[in-house]
Amino acid sequence: MKLKTIKISYLFFALLSVSILSCTDLEEQVVDERLGSESPSPENAIAAAYGQLGDGTFVDHGNVFGLQEYSTDEAILPTRGSDWGDGGKWRALSEFTWDASNPQIKSAWDNLNFGITKSLTAIQAIEKSSVTNKQLFLAEAKGLLAFYTYHTLDLYGQAPYRDPMDVNAEIVVRKADVAIDELITEVEGIIPNLANIGEQSTHMGRFTKQAAYALLADMYMNRAVLKNRYSNTFDFNESAVSGGVSDMDKVIEYSSNIINSGRFKLESNFFRNFDISNDDGTELIFAVVQKATANSLRNSSNSFAYMPVERAQKPSPDNRGTNATGTTPEFYHSWDGNHEDPRFHRHYQYEDGTWFMNDGTDVSVPATSLVEGTGKPWFHFNRGIQAGVQYGPTILANGSFEMVNGRIKVNQLKMEKNTNLLVNFTPEYNFDNPLQAVLSQNQINRGARVFKYEFDPSFGNNGNGSVNISLFRLGGIYTLRAEAYFRKGNTSAALADINILRTSRTREALFGNAPGIAITSLDETTLVKEIAFETYWELVRRKQLIRFGKFEEARTAKSVTAPTRRIYPIPQATIDASNVFTQNKGY
Repeated sequence: MKLKTIKISYLFFALLSVSILSCTDLEEQVVDERLGSESPSPENAIAAAYGQLGDGTFVDHGNVFGLQEYSTDEAILPTRGSDWGDGGKWRALSEFTWDASNPQIKSAWDNLNFGITKSLTAIQAIEKSSVTNKQLFLAEAKGLLAFYTYHTLDLYGQAPYRDPMDVNAEIVVRKADVAIDELITEVEGIIPNLANIGEQSTHMGRFTKQAAYALLADMYMNRAVLKNRYSNTFDFNESAVSGGVSDMDKVIEYSSNIINSGRFKLESNFFRNFDISNDDGTELIFAVVQKATANSLRNSSNSFAYMPVERAQKPSPDNRGTNATGTTPEFYHSWDGNHEDPRFHRHYQYEDGTWFMNDGTDVSVPATSLVEGTGKPWFHFNRGIQAGVQYGPTILANGSFEMVNGRIKVNQLKMEKNTNLLVNFTPEYNFDNPLQAVLSQNQINRGARVFKYEFDPSFGNNGNGSVNISLFRLGGIYTLRAEAYFRKGNTSAALADINILRTSRTREALFGNAPGIAITSLDETTLVKEIAFETYWELVRRKQLIRFGKFEEARTAKSVTAPTRRIYPIPQATIDASNVFTQNKGY
């Protein structure tokens, strides 16, 4: 493919080579975009806007994930002996000690701003063109602009905007309390021009009517927070932007549009949503499509799977984890009494019927599952929440798995960086200083792990991966509707939606494909847990905790904090370079 290069000028004068997800399939190009007189082709411009969803923004643990998850009970990245110190930038997100110079706060800000700029560039290029399907592409570009802007407003309280059709337009700052209503109006306005998913060559990687409904449901659910960020009480049932109904009525309307559309279906195997083979997943409404190849210019990521796996855990002879991210004791123990829930854990079964039990009874597993591209044996770890002593293959001096009778030998594992320690994922961290997420070299095995996303071993340890990352998923839409019903006082309808999620999931054949068990009552405490059981590690927990008034609570490595921490600071580098932004309260 011929590479096309065009001059570029980002909002903050960033020069970037990007790889692109095209409108209908994967293509690789290097695009230099300019929001000005020399517009790129509309196809290139909208592809670049889609491409920014990946490229780290929503697929790497150090960007939006880090800000939405490490600040909550679902994820923590402590310093582990000599690893993951990095100036304290990771543990600061769990300790709530971040400031405007934190590199991860800046990384997420920059990537979201690139998404805003690329969306504006796409709008300009499409408006000036006579491209086929002009109104469809224009609606998609505007949908992407709203998507990036909404996430920026949620995390930082303000976001940049520039009129894409005025070359001389100044950058203006949109503030969350006003802009949330503007965004809702804008997205509602583009719905007639969007395609239904599966029509006009669209798929989960395109911004469709159903993606718009999902975004609107999420914006209406969080509208009260964005309008009055530091309040002790949020008015979730205030009048909606339009229609003469309440915000929660709108959440129910838009989520029901998706649920009742017949276009999506809950997966009986919950973890199917997070498999490498989730291209035909029945729940994915809007996703970052990742189909990495060895020669791809497009940045894909295996980050969500790679981060929690211990270095001694080897999915193939060429792979290992990195012993970084865990979940907190609070989240782990929220599952107490519910370990039979199909979303908590799932054993892997090999083609010959062998189950990996991971309990000391395993002797070996077949070596017939092979890694694409290398032909080397693929060891499949179990999925879901992992705690306790871990088992798996070990590597011989020649770089291959230890074998027995032609099968992969299963051993009790020891920590790679401290072989005196078993790989024993203890749910408790017991930090020496309870408010600092720091572990000594003799403590590096601590923390239960989240193996929700399938580890892609096809690219060594270079970080690439082919799991499509969900941005909106049917299960999450059910939780939004359940919460909306609950906030309207319709507890029975909320309970019904929660039980649909519980009973639609089934356990593996090892347990007779037993469905999840319905609950008989629902209060706020239970609802908060149930929402997390469905959506953990899907970049939404921070918003949930804020809505339920639990974000400031003390938990592992964190004391009670002020409401000003509900948003992050504008990066100091941006404040220093521009007089457009003002720093957020408390920073």
